[in-house]
Amino acid sequence: MSDRKEFSENYEAVEEVTKERVQKPPMYNVVLLNDDYTPMDFVVEVLRKFFNMNEDQATDIMLTIHYEGKAKCGTYSAEVAETKVCQVSNFAKEHQHPLMCAMEKA
Repeated sequence: MSDRKEFSENYEAVEEVTKERVQKPPMYNVVLLNDDYTPMDFVVEVLRKFFNMNEDQATDIMLTIHYEGKAKCGTYSAEVAETKVCQVSNFAKEHQHPLMCAMEKA
C-alpha cells in the first residue's frame, strides 16, 4: 500500500512540475498598414485571399486601415504570422503595390 501512496505522490509532483514548464507559445497580430498608393480593392483582395475573410469583413478591415492607419488581420503563432507577412508582402510586390504588412506581439 505504501508503494501506491509513494507513486501517487511522485506522479502528482511530476505533473505539477510539467504544468509549470509548459506554456502557450507567444501569439502575434498580423497588421496591414495604410499607404496613399495601394488601391482599396487590392487590400480587400489580400484580406480575402490570405486571411479567409468574406467581402463584408474584408471591407470593414480595409476601411479601418484607411481611417486609422493600420488594422489587425489575425492573430497567429510566430511561424504562421511570419508566413502571412511574407505571403502578403510578396503578393503586393508582384502586383507593384507598396502595401506593408507587419507582425506585432499580441
